[in-house]
Amino acid sequence: MTDNQPTKTAFYEHHVKAGAKMVDFAGFHMPVQYQGITAEHLAVRSKVGLFDLSHMGEFVVRGNQALEFLQRVTTNNVADLKPGQIQYSCMTMSSGGIVDDLLVYCAEDRYMLVVNAANIDKDFEWLKSQMTEDAELIDISDSVSLLAIQGPDSEALLSEITDHNLADMPYYTWAQDKIAGSEIMFSRTGYTGEDGFELYITREHTEKLWDAVTEVGKKHDLALIGLGARDTLRLEMKMALYGNDIDETTTPIEAGLSWIVNLDKEFLGKDVLLKQKQDKPSRRLVCLTLEERRAIPRPGYDILVEGEAVGKVTSGTFSPSLQQPIALAYVPRKKAKIGSSVEVAIRNKTFEANVVKPPFYKEASHK
Repeated sequence: MTDNQPTKTAFYEHHVKAGAKMVDFAGFHMPVQYQGITAEHLAVRSKVGLFDLSHMGEFVVRGNQALEFLQRVTTNNVADLKPGQIQYSCMTMSSGGIVDDLLVYCAEDRYMLVVNAANIDKDFEWLKSQMTEDAELIDISDSVSLLAIQGPDSEALLSEITDHNLADMPYYTWAQDKIAGSEIMFSRTGYTGEDGFELYITREHTEKLWDAVTEVGKKHDLALIGLGARDTLRLEMKMALYGNDIDETTTPIEAGLSWIVNLDKEFLGKDVLLKQKQDKPSRRLVCLTLEERRAIPRPGYDILVEGEAVGKVTSGTFSPSLQQPIALAYVPRKKAKIGSSVEVAIRNKTFEANVVKPPFYKEASHK
């Protein structure tokens, strides 16, 4: 970025041409919606959508101690990864608070980390401060564009522009092969709950890939998807959003991310998380549904128990798939059990909200 102006992704002109409403998000000009959040959301759930995620950050970690370094700064067990596999993880401070959540890609001679757009600079500086001598950290974010194809028809669409055997490609793996004639790295991952792929594209191939995907997409009713629908899609799946549901004041144990915390290895904050898991956290991040359709819970709204504020909504919306209000919130442990109820304060009124089993949407198509 220069002169505090948001950065334009390689696909900026395509968004404008398609009539997108553009916003400044994490220092980038990004499309928040095209035809409307609900229509875009339902297009991904029923068919297929295309997202520009070029604002995300990518770091390369390599060197003789790359594995040891990543083992110490992330909570999941990086040693479990084989080349071609991907792992969801998070980085924690010595306090147990979350620096960021991320994806770890494993290659033969290196790892790639994919971090949140708003945290690129912070994450890079934090990782540098933890570096071991025989490991190298490189920020390649500016040279990588990222497109996500998400939805039950994503494999059918992508298979038309690559000879790669997508049918046998497991979830959370990546490959390097030709797509639309260009050699690129791509993965079977996503942030929607639907089957899908994420394409990491170097600058010289961006136009060719956009044109190829959108052209073949016409026969699949491909919809362009903005940040608005990306948020409602991930929320229906209880996928955490950094800065809302998780941050440096929350731990992965509280956030329901114990499954990415491997307590059999050493990492920053392990002692805090081990004690918290043994003692049980005083609060947990839960899924809430509201029956009153007009009562839309928004981030920051108070959660009440017997009239007393005990927490706040971290994410909330009207679910396009379920046609009811949904929210994530931290509530006291005694109120975190499935079937428990709390109240949400909305516009000087209170509305009952019930704790339900995650995810909210249970018909997603991911492999």
